[in-house]
Amino acid sequence: MTGGSLGVRMWSFGTLPDINGVIPGDEKLLQSKSLVNVRKNSTKMFSGFREKERSLPLVWCRCLGCRKFSMLLLIAFALLVFVLGSLAVDKETISLNVDQQIGTLSMVLPYGNGAPSNPGASWIFGKKDKQKDENYLVANILNEDDENRFRIVGSKGASVLPSNHPCAKFTFPPPPPPNLRRIGPRPCPVCYLPVDQAIASMPSSPSASPVLQNLTYVYDENPIKTEPHGGSDFGGYPSIKQRSDSFDVKESMTVHCGFVKRSKPGLQTGFDFDESDVAELQQFQDIVVASAIFGNYDVIQQPRNISEEAKKNIPFYMFIDEETEAYIKKKSILDSSKRVGLWRIVVVRNVPYSDARRNGKVPKLLLHRIFPNVRYSIWIDGKLQLVVDPYQILEKFLWRQNANFAISRHYRRFDVFVEAEANKAAGKYDNFSIDEQVDFYKQEGLTPYSEAKFPITSDVPEGCVLIKEHIPITNLFTCLWFNEVDRFTSRDQLSFAMVRDKIMAKVDWNINMFLDCERRNFVVQTYHRDLLEQMPPPVANMIRRPPALPSMRRRTPGKRITRRRSSSRRHRKAATGNRDQFLLSTF
Repeated sequence: MTGGSLGVRMWSFGTLPDINGVIPGDEKLLQSKSLVNVRKNSTKMFSGFREKERSLPLVWCRCLGCRKFSMLLLIAFALLVFVLGSLAVDKETISLNVDQQIGTLSMVLPYGNGAPSNPGASWIFGKKDKQKDENYLVANILNEDDENRFRIVGSKGASVLPSNHPCAKFTFPPPPPPNLRRIGPRPCPVCYLPVDQAIASMPSSPSASPVLQNLTYVYDENPIKTEPHGGSDFGGYPSIKQRSDSFDVKESMTVHCGFVKRSKPGLQTGFDFDESDVAELQQFQDIVVASAIFGNYDVIQQPRNISEEAKKNIPFYMFIDEETEAYIKKKSILDSSKRVGLWRIVVVRNVPYSDARRNGKVPKLLLHRIFPNVRYSIWIDGKLQLVVDPYQILEKFLWRQNANFAISRHYRRFDVFVEAEANKAAGKYDNFSIDEQVDFYKQEGLTPYSEAKFPITSDVPEGCVLIKEHIPITNLFTCLWFNEVDRFTSRDQLSFAMVRDKIMAKVDWNINMFLDCERRNFVVQTYHRDLLEQMPPPVANMIRRPPALPSMRRRTPGKRITRRRSSSRRHRKAATGNRDQFLLSTF
């Protein structure tokens, strides 16, 4: 290594060589060497600062190696991002002694359920949940020393949980940053009690029914259509006057509510069951879970996360028509026990409508007629899978709220007129019938949703789940709701608000309209059967084996080994055999 190279290395670490020093040799050589040193030094003076800045990383690189140093930098950067992200999240810990800490507050709506179609929706939805459901009363008198039960104290403008309630300190997580927000509906956290505490929270007596105490139903063996509006033999063709009178809530009432041809539903009424099924449906039950599939439209979904107490004490009923029955028998799913997993299958014969979706409205809205001796019911559409225990659902949405009817509101739309246009655009029903229904409601005083309806936060439900206590006022509501579906279109979202508002105008009663993201927490939505059948089958994972190791035989020096190459015909045969084996492995 030359002296010049040593000088450069020394200078690069801050030692300046003497350019005026004597260099032995020829004068020209001295002059040329001195000029070269000056040029080198002038260049190095500009780059010296850069090299000094890089001196510390170079030391680390020497000590640890460049690869290890790069990994340390990446780890440090990741830790920095994690710390900054953590600062943006509320660090308040939630110590809930519950099995599922999956909770909700209404303030999630602007980001948890997609953007509202009205600029004021965020303010309205947030304000609603601060003043949620006035006049909550104590649902059940509890002993103070009972550790498994919690007194729900009613206060004007809000329902206040006691301090010892496991969900009392539950808070909703903050919204994600704008660049990380996911568009579209999705579930949000809900705080459920453990199953044993939820069971202990069940009220010992029915809730009070405001004004209405005795509700009976119209019986007419030969109903006659007297007006041009729709209706059916099953519904009894109520007149416009009878319809108007049914909204005048009194202490004792008789209304149309389906099954008009016989006094006992299910026997020669147009929605008929086997006699053995009728006897079972008449039995007393605290809680039932019900669903339906008509027209072989959906695939039966088995509930998950159901407790042993619920499996023992809560029956799960699935209503199907003969077309669906034939399909599941062909698939060897249904046997003589009339059960498919947890579901007890009830076959409906002589269905009243040609439209399978309209037939599904009968058990959905008239469960209190099919189950006359049941206290509580949970209805889920056939395309949904229940993934939370029924006791926990009832405790969260009815008993804790001191409510007797609960339904989720639509995740995006909350105006009937907007919902009607969306139904027409999606081809859910013929446009003329939708327009006729909306125009009829306009004449009765229906207006677009506005702040004037507050504390009501939505006129449009997501009606695939109904949670109900069977008392006279809720039975009246679902009867009148069904009559609208029977008279007009089967799109029950269009008639919900009209029936609700007319009843609320007469009595002090309300509905717990919870967030759609809460609904998506306890049910999972699947595809209809026709879409499932169009989907390609899942691709089988082909296991690739590593190539065999070459033979370790010793070769004879100087002797060339020739390998026999397979012909193209033999190669094609082997390839075909491998393909057949792969196809067989997928089945």
